[in-house]
Amino acid sequence: MSRRSTLGLRTLSNRTLNRALLERQHLLRRTNRTAAEMVEHLVGQQAQIPMTPYVGLWSRLVGFDASELSDLIERRLAVRASLLRATIHLVTARDYLDIRPLVTPPLEREVLANSTYGRERLAGIDVEAVINAGRELTRDEPLTVAQLAPRLAARWPDRDPAALAHLVRVLMPGVHATPRGLWGRTGQPKLTSIETWLGPDGLADARAREPLTIDGLVLRYLAAFGPATPADAMNWSRIPSLGDVFERLRPGLRTYRDESGRELFDVPDGPLPDPDTAAPPRFLPEYDNVGLGHADRSRIITRDQMRFLAELRWTVGGLLVDGFFAGTWRVIRKGGRATLEIRTFEPLAVGDREAVDEEGLALLAFVTPEARDRDLRVAAGLSAATRPGAGA
Repeated sequence: MSRRSTLGLRTLSNRTLNRALLERQHLLRRTNRTAAEMVEHLVGQQAQIPMTPYVGLWSRLVGFDASELSDLIERRLAVRASLLRATIHLVTARDYLDIRPLVTPPLEREVLANSTYGRERLAGIDVEAVINAGRELTRDEPLTVAQLAPRLAARWPDRDPAALAHLVRVLMPGVHATPRGLWGRTGQPKLTSIETWLGPDGLADARAREPLTIDGLVLRYLAAFGPATPADAMNWSRIPSLGDVFERLRPGLRTYRDESGRELFDVPDGPLPDPDTAAPPRFLPEYDNVGLGHADRSRIITRDQMRFLAELRWTVGGLLVDGFFAGTWRVIRKGGRATLEIRTFEPLAVGDREAVDEEGLALLAFVTPEARDRDLRVAAGLSAATRPGAGA
């Protein structure tokens, strides 16, 4: 709860917050922005699965061509790296250099407190020395974690090799080298430092703007995810104590409350579409931040549905119908045939089914250009306990 009373503030319904989120995420209507512009607007995209950012951009951009993003990565203008929440994100190189210093303290706390790799295994370790060793070891060629671990252990023989490698993977300002992440390509996840990857010229180009402050990061978050609470922004970024930042920014922000009475903050020009605005079906990739960008995610997905996805380990994408999470999808390849398998919580209305079919077949053509035949299979029957509306 905010330090101030929310009495007198305009109350925004959950549906209004849903339409605001979809509008700012460009999921109500596709936009003509470039891939780089959209990646920066979204403040990065989760990219544990290398191909998911491509699907995320396809659902947001008019006529998106996968080669546009792949070219950005190949030219090292965009990178895949541990960033927000210690998860792999795709960001522009200049955003990486801006955001990384802001999230380093919580990343370090998370690594050193990790029950698997931290605590006893890394207690008292000279973190900077290990990071510098990681930079040195990956300077000549990028290395996998498995390759890195024994080389670090040779320098710290009394430490757990896997814990040392995990520390470097998360805390070294570094990237996952290509070809992993390029469209239609694959490769093992290999690490190298951002300085090595970009080189002096690339670093200079990426730093050719004013550095981002924590205030600026919060404003960018609100532009893409607001209206929101400080708890939402902290959940998205894992940066603690953002309440003070919101209070500092308060004079320049708009404030509302949600249906539970929580105070919401927003940028002055943040759009609030009519809650009855039509929302076409959209296919979200695994881990899309639109479903992870808030502490209270009920504006797009229920708690039960989140638990359901967690049980599936996020191995499926999400289907939005009328702006809310309505089911899952995955692509099945067999021989030269590609099938889009969609499972919904409830049977789709006739109009929704037609729109889902049209969007789904377009998605299938995008992700399986090599397929000789394509079809779509829709079935209702996901767990009744996780149907839309349950646990809201």
